[in-house]
This record gives sequence, C-alpha cells and structure tokens, in this order.
Amino acid sequence: MLTSKILLIDDHSLFRTGLRTLICNGLQNVSVIEAASLEETMRVAPADIHLVLLDIKLQGLNGLEGIALLKRKWPQTPVLVLSADEAPDTAQLARERGAHRFMSKGETAENILAEIRQVLSTEGTVEIPTQTQTQEKTKANIAKPLLTPRQYEVLDLVCQGLSNKMIARRLDLSENTVRCHVQVVLTTLQVSNRSEAAFAARRRGLVN
Repeated sequence: MLTSKILLIDDHSLFRTGLRTLICNGLQNVSVIEAASLEETMRVAPADIHLVLLDIKLQGLNGLEGIALLKRKWPQTPVLVLSADEAPDTAQLARERGAHRFMSKGETAENILAEIRQVLSTEGTVEIPTQTQTQEKTKANIAKPLLTPRQYEVLDLVCQGLSNKMIARRLDLSENTVRCHVQVVLTTLQVSNRSEAAFAARRRGLVN
C-alpha cells in the first residue's frame, strides 16, 4: 500500500512532535513532513502531498494568508486547519479561503485522528461545481478578492512599482514573507506577474 504524505505546518515544535507521534502511532502507511512556517514549506515540501495540516498563527505569513499559496502549489490537496482560535468567523474565513475543514486544537486526540483518517480516505475526490456555482464564484471574486489587510498593503506597494526588498523595508517584514504575500496576491487576482496584478487592481478599483 502506498504511503500517504501529510504536511504539518505549525511553529510550535512541541505540538508538531506530539501530533506527529499521534498520527504515526494511530494511522498506518502515513508519513509526516514538518515545517515551522509557510516560507519553510515552500522550500522543503515535496511535490506529492496528500493532506496539509495547517496552523493559523504562524511567524511571517500566517495560515489564513497562506492558504491560497498552498492551494496553488497543491491544488488537489485538502487543507485541514488546526487552530486554537475557535471563533466562528475564523473558521468561516478559513473555509472561504480554500480550507477543506477546520478543527480546534482543543479536540480530543481520537477526534483529530478520526478527522485526518476521514479526509485521507476521501482524498482525491473532487467536487465538480455546476456552471451556476462557477459563475457565482467568479462574480464574487471579481467583486471582492479575499485578501487580508496586509496583502492589500503589499498590493498597493506593488502597484507603486516597489521591489520585494523595498516592500519588506517599508512594512518591516522579511523579504521571504513579502514574496509569499505577492504570490498570494497573484493567485487571488488570477494573474501571472506584477504588471498584470497592478492592471487588474486598478481596473477593479482595489487601489487608488
């Protein structure tokens, strides 16, 4: 039987160790790859991932900001958000940004394992949207892209022609974090470069 690869992204090493042990002891034919940040994920993660376990509160690019980046790299891979933030608005926002499911870190070990097992068992099942759903989603994306306030700041500076290094200095961020924000912006606006992003942002009234 093929091994399912799970990518665990969390900046607390103790939690990662505990969850990895729980998964490896509770599930068969599973391997766990760890990353402490989304920036590290983009550097070390392999191409074939079957499930992403994602924390929200990360150093640099946070989980909510980075879901689009993960979906761009692994479009068919479900993202299961595990967070200590149990606010309904947070769970709803995670789903709107592309998360497959949302779970509280306060859940029991048995419930977390059961959720992971269920997602892995249905991995690869893709819901095909109807034409009406696709049109409604497209209209919603055109009306209001799902960017965070920080990503709107980055977009504004991109439109001003600033480089990643200059944006990093202006916003007091690392260059890697800015690079990830820019990738999320490009993905969300469905464009392939900074010039197209600036054009799309101005056309849609997202920047002055």
